[in-house]
Amino acid sequence: MTASARYTETAISLHWLVAFLIFAAFPLGLIMSGLALSPLKLELVSYHKWLGVTVFLVAVARLAWRATHTPPPLPTAMPAWERTAAHGLHHLLYVLLFAIPLSGWLMSSAKGFQTVYFGVLPLPDLIGKDKALGDVLREVHRLLNDGMLGLVVAHVGAALKHHFIDRDDILARMLPFPSRSSRM
Repeated sequence: MTASARYTETAISLHWLVAFLIFAAFPLGLIMSGLALSPLKLELVSYHKWLGVTVFLVAVARLAWRATHTPPPLPTAMPAWERTAAHGLHHLLYVLLFAIPLSGWLMSSAKGFQTVYFGVLPLPDLIGKDKALGDVLREVHRLLNDGMLGLVVAHVGAALKHHFIDRDDILARMLPFPSRSSRM
């Protein structure tokens, strides 16, 4: 694989950073939502919000980078339906990288709990306090996260299929450490 067939180091770093953040925020959200109101739950909710805001900020950086840096093309040997599915999946993932943190922020605002980034920077409430709307937004946030989980599983599954079955370089071009054969 040539160096031009790989994503840029910045794109790779942003990809794995947002993946790490999602893999931290998702289980934390599941754990905290099952807890009774307590100081521990409030602390975990704060951590979850911080992760969500950070996902949003990294998504902004990813989108800006992607808008100014063309990703490597998919292999021409890849069937058209797979290219279409890959593009669609990536677009949906980008939508959810914005929609999920925004739905959480809206939910917190509607429930009357301001988001304070890292306990230092208070973010403005996006909407007024409204318990009924907060309950609806909690369900929206949960459904969007369920959708993200499904898309992430499909994304990882597709990457592994390309690596182990198709034996192409789709996965290798996004790995942080290129294989020996891709450096040649």
